[in-house]
Amino acid sequence: MDINLFPGTVGGTEEMTETMATEQTDSKAWIFQGNPKYYDVVGAVSDLEQITWRTKQYYKQIKKGDTAYIWLSGSEGGVIAVGTVLCDPEMKTPELNDPYNRKEIDKEPFRGVDIRIDRTFTDAVIARTVLLADERTKNLEILRYSNATNFRVTSEQAKVIQSLTDGSYKRIPATSAVSESGADKKQYWMFSPGVGSRMWEEFYSQGIMGIGWDSLGDLKNYPSKEAIKEKMKALWGADNSYKNDGHATWQFANEIRVGDVVFVKRGMKKIVGRGIVESDYRFDASRGEYCHIRSVKWTHNGEWDYDGQIVMKALTNITPYTDYYKKLEAMFAAAADEDLPEEDKVEKYDSYTAEDFLAEVYFSEEQYATVKNLLLNKKNIILQGAPGVGKTFAAKRLAYSIMGAKDTSRVMVVQFHQSYSYEDFIMGYRPNEKGFTLDKGPFYQFCKEAEPDDDREYFFIIDEINRGNLSKIFGELLMLIEKDKRGHELRLLYSDEQFSVPKNVYIIGMMNTADRSLAMIDYALRRRFAFYEFEPAFESAGFKDYQEQLGSKKFDQLVAAVIELNRVIAEDASLGNGFRIGHSYFACDDPIDDIWLGNVVEYELLPLIREYWFDESAKVAEWTRRLRGVLA
Repeated sequence: MDINLFPGTVGGTEEMTETMATEQTDSKAWIFQGNPKYYDVVGAVSDLEQITWRTKQYYKQIKKGDTAYIWLSGSEGGVIAVGTVLCDPEMKTPELNDPYNRKEIDKEPFRGVDIRIDRTFTDAVIARTVLLADERTKNLEILRYSNATNFRVTSEQAKVIQSLTDGSYKRIPATSAVSESGADKKQYWMFSPGVGSRMWEEFYSQGIMGIGWDSLGDLKNYPSKEAIKEKMKALWGADNSYKNDGHATWQFANEIRVGDVVFVKRGMKKIVGRGIVESDYRFDASRGEYCHIRSVKWTHNGEWDYDGQIVMKALTNITPYTDYYKKLEAMFAAAADEDLPEEDKVEKYDSYTAEDFLAEVYFSEEQYATVKNLLLNKKNIILQGAPGVGKTFAAKRLAYSIMGAKDTSRVMVVQFHQSYSYEDFIMGYRPNEKGFTLDKGPFYQFCKEAEPDDDREYFFIIDEINRGNLSKIFGELLMLIEKDKRGHELRLLYSDEQFSVPKNVYIIGMMNTADRSLAMIDYALRRRFAFYEFEPAFESAGFKDYQEQLGSKKFDQLVAAVIELNRVIAEDASLGNGFRIGHSYFACDDPIDDIWLGNVVEYELLPLIREYWFDESAKVAEWTRRLRGVLA
C-alpha cells in the first residue's frame, strides 16, 4: 500500500537530515507522518496488516527491523500506530487503485519501506500535546518542524512513547518551552478555592492553591485530557461529558507555569486574593482533600468588589482577555496605593541569530546587512513590496535577529486600517457603564514598557501601515518618532502628561505596493522612515534549495512561468516592479501536489492577473492559458 502523504519538504530538510544523522547514527525508531487530508491514514492502519511508506528523509539511515511510529498530522494528531520496518528503503511502484488515497496518485516510482502494523491507537491517540508537555519528548523532531515525512526518534524518546502505550508512563513536566506563539509569556488565571471559597484561608496560610477531584490520584499519570475525562466517567458515571472538569484538572497540572499570576474569586462579584505561582504541580495524598496543589506566593488577601461579572469556572485562563486581567492588576495596585510586587523570575528565550534569519528568510547576507543597518540607523523602516514577497514573515524575524533571541515581550504587532485613529493608537476616551474612561493605546503602553532604564531594543511592528491615515494616527508623535527627536518630551492631546518615544524603540512597517485603493504616504512622514523594497525571491539560493527538495516538475514549470510573468509585469507601464508576484504564494508546509498547484493558479494567481489587466482581456487570456498549461 503506497502512502505518499508528504511528497515534498521545505528547504533545508535534507541538509538538516544529514547533519542530524552525523550527530546520532544509532537511532532505531522513526516517526512516519501522514496527512488525513490526502490519505485515510486511520483507515489504512486499522484495516491493513502491512503498509508501504515513502522515505524522503533518512533513507540512508532507516533499516529493516527499526521501530516505526505512525503519526497523524494536525493540531489534534499524534501517534496512532506502532509497527516494524520490514525492509531497507528501496524503489517502489505506486498502487494505482489504492482505496485509501484521497488525491491524484503520482505514478512515478518512489523510494519507500514496508511497515508491519503491530498495534494501533486510533481510539486513544498519543497526542502531540502530551508529548509537548513532557521534558523528554518536547523536542521531538516532528514537534520542532512538521513539514516532512520521516522523523528521527531518539532512544529516550522511544522509551517514553513505549511507556505511553503500555500504561507505565510517568510524566516529567516540561520546562517552559519558548515559542513564537507566546508560550514563554506570563499567564493570568482566575481561581476558585472551593465552593464559596471555603478553602481560601487555609490556602493563603499554607502558601498553596489546590483543586478537588482527589479520587483521580496523581494527575501526572494521565497522558491526555481525554484520559482524565474517561477516568471521571468511570468514577462518577458516564452521563456527564466532564468537559469543564477535565479541562480544569488538565490545565492545573499541565498548563499553569511558575511565574503565572492567580486571582482568587468568591462568587461572581468578589476578588479575595492575588498570588504568583512558585512551583510545578504535585499530588499530596496526606492532605485528605484538595490534594492537587501548587505552591503560591500570595501577594494580597482581602476583599475587593469587581466592577463586572467574574467568570464562573473553578479555573480559567484569562490571559487572552487583556483588558480583563489588566483591570484586575490595576485594582490591586490602586488598593495598595503602590506598584505591584516585582517578580524575581527572569524570562528565558531561545536564541535567534543572523544565521537563523538567513535560514528562514530568502535573503542574501548582503541584503540582511542592508536592512538591519537601515533600521538601526534610522530607527524607523518600511518594508514595501507586492503581496507574497515575505514582508510580514520577515519583520518579526528581523527583530529577533537584532535582539539575539525570540524575546516576544519586546515585540508588539498591530495592523492599521481605514478606521484606525489616534484614540486607538495612543489614547482616547471610550464609553463604559458609567460614562467614559481614558484608555491607553498599544503604542503608548509599548513605549512605557521600553522606557525605564532599559538599554535593550524594542520593536513595534505595523502591518498594512499605509492603510491608515498616518498623520491622523500618529498625531503629535509624528515629530517624536524622528531619530533625532527620540527622548524629547511633548504634551499629549488627551492627558496633561509629558510623553516621549524612547531611543530603544524601533518601528517596522509593512506596505503593500500593489493595492491601488491605498493613498501614498505623505512626505512629512516619508522622510522619517527608511524604505526597503522586498522583491520576489525565486532566484535566491534559499528558494532554489526549497525547490530542489520538493522535486516536482510541475512546481518547477509553474515557478518558471511566474518568473516570466513577473518580467512582463515589470515592463508594463501601468504596473511595474511593485506588482510582481511574490514567492510566498509557493512556500507552505502542506504537501505540494497537483490539487495544491491547481488551487494556487485558479484561486490566487488568475484573480490577481484579472485585477492587474482588467482592461486587457487578451493578456488575461494568454496568461490563463499559459499557467493552466504548465499543469496539464
